Amino acid sequence: MPWIDLEKRRRKEWLIIMKSLEEINAIRKETREKLDLRVNESANTNEKHILVCGGTGCTSSKSPRIIEKLNTLIKENNLNNVRVIQTGCFGLCAKGPIVIVRPEDVFYALVTPDDVEDIINIHIKENKIVERLLCKDIDETVVKKLDELNFYKKQERIALDNCGKIDPENIDEYIAFDGYKALEKCLFELNPDEVIKVISDSGLRGRGGAGFPTGKKWMFTKMAEGNQKYVVCNADEGDPGAFMDRSILEGTPHSVIEAMMIAGFAVGANKGYIYVRAEYPIAVKRFQKAIEQAKEYGILGKNIWETGFDFDLEIRLGAGAFVCGEETALLESIEGRRGQPRLKPPFPANSGLWGKPTLINNVETYANIPKIILNGAEWYSSIGTETSKGTKVFALGGNVNNIGLVEVPMGTTLREIVFDIGGGIPNGRKFKAAQTGGPSGGCLPEEHLDTPIDYESLGAIGSMMGSGGLIVMDDSKCMVNLAKFYLEFTVDESCGKCTPCRIGTKRMLEILQKICDGNGEEEDLEKLEKLALNIKKSSLCGLGQTAPNPVLSTLKYFREEYLAHIRDKKCPAGECKALANYQISPELCKGCGLCKRNCPVGAITGEVKGVHTIDPNKCIKCGACVAKCPFKAISK
Repeated sequence: MPWIDLEKRRRKEWLIIMKSLEEINAIRKETREKLDLRVNESANTNEKHILVCGGTGCTSSKSPRIIEKLNTLIKENNLNNVRVIQTGCFGLCAKGPIVIVRPEDVFYALVTPDDVEDIINIHIKENKIVERLLCKDIDETVVKKLDELNFYKKQERIALDNCGKIDPENIDEYIAFDGYKALEKCLFELNPDEVIKVISDSGLRGRGGAGFPTGKKWMFTKMAEGNQKYVVCNADEGDPGAFMDRSILEGTPHSVIEAMMIAGFAVGANKGYIYVRAEYPIAVKRFQKAIEQAKEYGILGKNIWETGFDFDLEIRLGAGAFVCGEETALLESIEGRRGQPRLKPPFPANSGLWGKPTLINNVETYANIPKIILNGAEWYSSIGTETSKGTKVFALGGNVNNIGLVEVPMGTTLREIVFDIGGGIPNGRKFKAAQTGGPSGGCLPEEHLDTPIDYESLGAIGSMMGSGGLIVMDDSKCMVNLAKFYLEFTVDESCGKCTPCRIGTKRMLEILQKICDGNGEEEDLEKLEKLALNIKKSSLCGLGQTAPNPVLSTLKYFREEYLAHIRDKKCPAGECKALANYQISPELCKGCGLCKRNCPVGAITGEVKGVHTIDPNKCIKCGACVAKCPFKAISK
């Protein structure tokens, strides 16, 4: 297509090149042929691709230096048939930085910059595998390929499909893997009502936590009256330990752009905003680059593919306030005001951004849209359970071997995620609980390990799906202290607009602190429960309404720990310092003196090869002696 003069439309500010739909399809075909070795091990090519994880986790572990060194050695050795590709997150963060060499599909784990020379000299030049860098599974089995790991066997990647497969900063690679094909289908084959019907029939529900039917939300926005409508992406991911949305934006930003455009076409919006916290610099950078590339290709802008559909997209940065994950507080922040929730109704679908009808979905919800449009509603609804369709992405963390990002069909049990995918509990310890839904969720004990992960099942046992944080805890964790930790978070993050959340959560925290300090009374448990239920009923937004959940669930499933803190003045897990009483066992002490030398306050006395003792009046209960004792002679 020739240059198009946008002088009249853009007040003589700039020119862009718009490529026709035929050119986009030509790029798709040509680039896919070049990338066949990414998906086809038997591809007839002499070219090698070295894929290096460029997610935040691996970046912090020096993957940029690995990429830099690989490119330097490739240039020095004139290896013209070798390309280095920075990808998004592969998911298995516990084994990062990850490097995969294709077409052999060899999986190297825990790679350092010092390992690069061996990868080039042994694997690339000699065509031999660097055995010492191969990944070991939990059972110490050495695996050569990514899909041989137990971590991936029960996963089904839809939202994460392109993460680890393509260069997120190259639009041609996204196009090659059917990128923007769903948008093409919507603009040329479907009308807005038909698009919404596909989404409705698929059974997709919002992945931000509430699980509201996505198609219904789209229809409400389409039906709302207004000459201007907006599409908003909620990327304000604030749960402790959660990194699902961040990884999608880092690994496949164009899928979110494509989905927001499809949503805009369906509801009648021509403007979109993505609200992402500034704490995600890699995600922000890649998404901004993706926007610029889409504009250059004529995918974003005016009269897209000469269909008459206009859509533009902007990034808005958040300062990291947890409450801005609530949709109306997010809208307030985009408009330049303090992030505080609005009264509902009216709902954003009728009166949202600047009082106009606004559609809001989170990153993971949008990431499913292109796949649903391309593969059909029946395909998507065949995955998952009767009421919870499709897959769910979880950030698996805590006391579990395979920390990372997982995507599983709805209905997968907690046991399968923790033990089959997560590889179980490290250091031979026992599973104690799993926290789903972050600060808004609940702690589930071992008796609920076989609970299917879906909206209804989790709600029935006092927890919730949330955005997808899943923290695993072993038997060394104190559940009272854990409830206090989450309540500290919500107290700090409360916007203060409504009294139940602003004051009520603080009173709950004071009671929990009293119990952890050994000053609790049994009446405090009744007060906690009463306060919690009142806060749930009367808070203005979801933050306050769900803040008591960790307390209520731990009271329900771990009440004996609360009673031990109150009646026995003892923390069974030994985490609450005020209740700790460090003692040295005369039978186990060998008199090595390590504990004495490492005590920062001189609370330990004893002669070499003699039994040592701890002065409780001097001990500050820091735990240094426990950590240093090689004979496990010190208990608390």
